[in-house]
Amino acid sequence: MDDESLIQQFETATLPQEQWHHPQHIKVAYLYLRRYPFETALARMREKLNALNIVHKVPDLPTRGYHETMTQAWLRLVHLTICEYGPAETADVFYEQNPQLSEKKTLRLFYSRDLLMSPQAKIEFVEPDLAPLPRSVRPHSPP
Repeated sequence: MDDESLIQQFETATLPQEQWHHPQHIKVAYLYLRRYPFETALARMREKLNALNIVHKVPDLPTRGYHETMTQAWLRLVHLTICEYGPAETADVFYEQNPQLSEKKTLRLFYSRDLLMSPQAKIEFVEPDLAPLPRSVRPHSPP
C-alpha cells in the first residue's frame, strides 16, 4: 500500500483490521513524523489509534486497546531513527532500511514486563526502568 493510501485509511479509520500490524504502526509513525512536529504527531497517533480501535471493536483491556507508553516509546524510536539516519523515499523503504524497528519485542530492552504492562503505563507515558530510551542529538523538523 502506498503512503497516501495508508495515511488516508488510517485517518478515516477504514484500514481493515487484518492489515493493521506492527509494520503499519511504524510506517504511520514515520509518515506523521515526516509531516508534523513530534507533539503533533503524537496527538494524531493517539486520536487516530483510538478511533481505529473503536471501529475494529478492540476492547480496552489491560492487555488490549490503546497503550500510551508503547505508542510514545515507538514514536520516540522512529523519531530517533529519522534524526540519526535520515528519511527514505517511502514508509516502506524506511521500514526496510531500519530493521531495528521491525522487532515488536524491542521495548523489552527498555521496560520490564511488569512496568510496561502496568495500568499506569497503559494510560500515561512512563519512563523505562531497564535502560533509558535513546535520544537524538540532531533535531528533526518535518519538511
